[in-house]
Amino acid sequence: MEKIVNLLKKQITSTIIAILCGFIVVAILLTLTGYSPFEAFGILFNGIFSKPKYISQVIIKATPIILTGISVAFAFKVGLFNIGAEGQYIMGTIAATVAGILFDFPPVLQIPVVVLSGVCAGGIYGAIVGFLKAKYGIHEVITSIMLNWIAFYLGNFVVNTQRFHQPDSTGTYIINESGFTMFLYGWKRSEEGKAFLMEHPVLLDVILKTDVNFGIVFAIIVAVAVAILLKKTTKGYELRSVGFNKDAAEFAGIDVKKNILHAMLIAGAVAGLAGALTITGMSPHKISTMGTFENYGFNGMSVALIAGSSPIGCIFAGLLFAGLLYGGGSLQSAIGAPSEIINIMIGTIVFFVALTKIVPVLADKLVKRGEKHAR
Repeated sequence: MEKIVNLLKKQITSTIIAILCGFIVVAILLTLTGYSPFEAFGILFNGIFSKPKYISQVIIKATPIILTGISVAFAFKVGLFNIGAEGQYIMGTIAATVAGILFDFPPVLQIPVVVLSGVCAGGIYGAIVGFLKAKYGIHEVITSIMLNWIAFYLGNFVVNTQRFHQPDSTGTYIINESGFTMFLYGWKRSEEGKAFLMEHPVLLDVILKTDVNFGIVFAIIVAVAVAILLKKTTKGYELRSVGFNKDAAEFAGIDVKKNILHAMLIAGAVAGLAGALTITGMSPHKISTMGTFENYGFNGMSVALIAGSSPIGCIFAGLLFAGLLYGGGSLQSAIGAPSEIINIMIGTIVFFVALTKIVPVLADKLVKRGEKHAR
């Protein structure tokens, strides 16, 4: 019994229970609306795992969501709510696109210039929120929401400027190829590369038919780096102390205002990196006029919640999130089930994750009940 109780108190157990509850709720809804949940889930998993190409697409789709999830999770860890990850992501795409069009250095220089442009833009945008919070006490949720809309319309403005707008289109010019971060981009388009890939169907499916890129490597490195920063460094201790109790941190000699600014700077930089890697690693390698938010930043909030604000957990939560979104796209075409069912599942999972504190409470009640029976 004691082992079971200890297992129930772990964060990963609560998360798994939340995911299972999400599937159960959706299964009930599918049954009530006349669809077979077993058939639906079969199609869902088939759309994720049945082909190497599908797995590759899930990883590609997960990369920016993982990074925006880390951005939000990092802010949560230091007592801030970075609802502005969407705007920081957009600023990253804008800066990366502008830099990718204006410059055409060799790849060894072009890629760092384009990616760092996005990182700096996102970081500065996040720092604005941190500055207003630290200097004037303005809540980060209010400023983040406003800045999201500013980034949204700034992106549309840049798209329609004469210098960057591609005629007869709704987007900018594509960035120069020297800034692409796709895996073996030049080789796979050559006659030699195509001939080799034709002899290896799995590689053909993954490399030639998708925009497989190095973004996931960046995402994993960032997740590990942020986890180390928070757990193993003096700076991380200061940031977490400020988030846990500002008054106590200030009493201990920690500069609260500076750490709030630094926290939002880092969070914004990570979200900006997500935007930059989307431009360098995924077609069409440009920004277009937006009618609504792309939701990478908002989806990052769900990922951070599912991961329990763990940077490493964001990797797995992001893959789960991307898998549900990508695999769920085939439900409507295959059995006619509304595609919104996936959003219901994700929402249900997030809802039950928000209730994870109930699980340890129930575990304690089980212990007390067991002790009473033992008497």
